[in-house]
Amino acid sequence: MTTQVNLAGIKMKNPITTGSGTFSYGLDVAKIWDLSQLGAIVVKSISLTPWKGAPTPRIVETPSGMLNAIGLQNPGVEGFIDNYLPQLRTFDTPLIVNIVENDIEKFGQVAARISEVEGIAALEVNASCPNYKGGHLPFGASVEVITELTKTVKANTHLPVLMKLSPNVTDIVSIAKACEQAGADGIAMINTLIGMKIDLRTRRPFIGFKTGGLSGPAIRPVAVRMVYQVAQAVQIPILAMGGVVSAEDVIEFIMAGATAVAVGTTNFTNPRACPDIIAGVEKWMRENNVQDINNLRGAAYS
Repeated sequence: MTTQVNLAGIKMKNPITTGSGTFSYGLDVAKIWDLSQLGAIVVKSISLTPWKGAPTPRIVETPSGMLNAIGLQNPGVEGFIDNYLPQLRTFDTPLIVNIVENDIEKFGQVAARISEVEGIAALEVNASCPNYKGGHLPFGASVEVITELTKTVKANTHLPVLMKLSPNVTDIVSIAKACEQAGADGIAMINTLIGMKIDLRTRRPFIGFKTGGLSGPAIRPVAVRMVYQVAQAVQIPILAMGGVVSAEDVIEFIMAGATAVAVGTTNFTNPRACPDIIAGVEKWMRENNVQDINNLRGAAYS
């Protein structure tokens, strides 16, 4: 029985990775379980210089999910390289770095700097976060802009590039196809849906930024539908995410056409979610006589 997959040239021992922003840089969780169990690690977004993030409150629970507006707080590329990368290199699993910026030229600069150091397997380009005032939504909402962004990042790195797409668009298929045509090596999808929750006592939004990104099981059917549509329209692989809490959720995404699957919000409620899900996938395969997980890819439409 094999659980190995190949995501845009990234050889993963299993299809499970972490959702950027939900796992920080992994080092706190590494005190609980060995991160080498993962197929890959995707770290929190990294910008060119440190970002302070959004005003508080930043997180609020919702039915079957949560809203967050962290504002992409991070130590900047040099802070990441100096303070986190050395420890992350010690794990026997590929490292994917999510990068973010507020203009296309800076995206290229972050990509170039990250590509200079050893120990990075790929870049995930955050073209979709709706929480920062600098305007990330237009990156993922416009065919023209996503094309320019993809080309710029590709021109500044030798690493595989995964474009992380927003669900807050009219036609995600056209956006994904534009990424492929511009040279992207893979698609990561979906990021959070824009939402709001109002505090009835204060009569104001709970989130300091007013709106936030909705994640968790509530969005999974939307994510599955979008992965299903995109997988039939592009030839490059898909890293799927959106409300995964169980092995069955992973299998569903793979049947919809994904190559690998990221576990996100459930890490907050169960720090052992990833190893639990990895074990669950292996158990499901044994019980269902599946010898190669790759044989399940696209089963829903093949």
